[in-house]
Amino acid sequence: MFTGIIETLGKVTALEKKAGNLDIGITSSITSELKIDQSVAHNGVCLTVVKIDGDTYTVTAIDETLQKTSLGDLQVGDSINLERAMILGSRLDGHIVQGHVDQTGRCTSVTETDGSWIFSFEYDASQGNPTIEKGSITIDGTSLTVVNSGINTFSVAIIPYTYENTRFNTYKTGTIVNLEFDVIGKYVAKLMGASPGFSKGVE
Repeated sequence: MFTGIIETLGKVTALEKKAGNLDIGITSSITSELKIDQSVAHNGVCLTVVKIDGDTYTVTAIDETLQKTSLGDLQVGDSINLERAMILGSRLDGHIVQGHVDQTGRCTSVTETDGSWIFSFEYDASQGNPTIEKGSITIDGTSLTVVNSGINTFSVAIIPYTYENTRFNTYKTGTIVNLEFDVIGKYVAKLMGASPGFSKGVE
């Protein structure tokens, strides 16, 4: 379980295909604090640490993960959002994030405003994942608040701190991102038998 508050940025240092899986080597400022079998969210995807060597550690993404997330698009040198699992009893500064990506989305625009940025995204609404105006959304592991919610689109507002300390400063039109929709909203939508139109706040 995670909060969507990014701890640090890591750097991809190695990518090795093994059958249908992908071993990902990452250097980070938190590597010395990790241990084998520990769960870490990588661009919002919960993966298990399988090897540690100095300031580099390795995780393995299985084929299903590569098919449903953007991890298969990683290149050596890419930055990656990192968050360790939350500690029970600590403050929940973001929202409840499972580290289970629902689907990918595509950045459709980046607009710089007076002191912040507006990022807009689109996604395949046929999978039934809802967004709610002022609700929560996780983009590449970052907990954010939805604005301008549509049937298959939404936007988020990014402050300078988030822009500088996450992968958002690398996004441009066409960038593919991992989306985890609010877990409470997903359960409510399922119980109500909501259609994709639920994302517009249909009553």
